[in-house]
Amino acid sequence: MLLLHIGGVRLDVDSHKQTSWHDLTPQIRISCVLLMVLAIALTPNGRWWTWAIYGVGILGVLLASRVTFSVLLKRFAVELSFVGVILLGTLFRDGGEVLWQWGWLRITTTGLTVLGSVTLKAGLSLLLLNLLVLTTPIPVLLQALGALRVPPLLVAILASMYRYIGVLIEEFNSMQRAAVSRNLMSNRRWHRLVIGNAIGALFIRTYERGERVHYAMLSRGYDGLPHLRKMPKNQRRDILALTSTALLALLGQAVYLK
Repeated sequence: MLLLHIGGVRLDVDSHKQTSWHDLTPQIRISCVLLMVLAIALTPNGRWWTWAIYGVGILGVLLASRVTFSVLLKRFAVELSFVGVILLGTLFRDGGEVLWQWGWLRITTTGLTVLGSVTLKAGLSLLLLNLLVLTTPIPVLLQALGALRVPPLLVAILASMYRYIGVLIEEFNSMQRAAVSRNLMSNRRWHRLVIGNAIGALFIRTYERGERVHYAMLSRGYDGLPHLRKMPKNQRRDILALTSTALLALLGQAVYLK
C-alpha cells in the first residue's frame, strides 16, 4: 500500500489539470468532501436509494474533475482490500433469517444488510478522499486545513508524516539496491529473510535520519507549527458548490422521509 501510494509516484497526480473542480478553492474542496463523507457515514443501514443518489453525484464529480481512473482504481482496490478484512466481520451477525450456518458461524439477512451498507459507506468515502488527494497538492491541502481552523499542531503532525514517508522510501530503496548488488534477492528463501531483516533495520535507520532532519529544521527556525499563508477567498462558484453538496446530502436523506 505504501509503495503504491508514495513510492515512485506523486500523490497529487491530477493537481495540474484545469476543470471546474480544480477552480474551487482548496478549503471548499475539503468542506464538500467532508460534508459528503459525514452524510454517507451517518446514513442508517439499508438506505440503498440514498447511497445510489450519492454514488451518482460522486460519479459526476469524478467525471468533471477528469481524474485518472487507472490510478484512482488501483489505490481504491488496495485500500478496500485492507478495509475488507474488517468488513468481513460484520457478515456474521445475529438477527433476521438464517441463510447459512456451519457450527457457530451463521450468515443472516441482517448480516448481509450490515455488510452491504458498511461496504458502500467505506467505498464511497474512499472514492471522495482519493479524489481530494489526487487533485490537490499536499502542501496546499495542509494550508487549507489550517485555513479551516484545524488545530495547528495536528497540521504540523500531518506535514511531518508526509515528509517522513519520503525519507522512509529513500532508505528502503537504498537498502534494496544494496541487497540486489550483493545478489541476495535471487532466491525466494533469501528474499524473505532479507525483507524481514530490512524491516527492522529500516525503522532504526529512518528514526536516526528523522532526528537529523528534525535538527536541521530547528536550525533553520522551525518552531513546531506550520507557517500558514494567505489562502484565496471564496468566490460565487465556491458557495454554489458547497450549497449543491448540501442539497445533494439532504436529497439523499429526503428519499426516506415519507
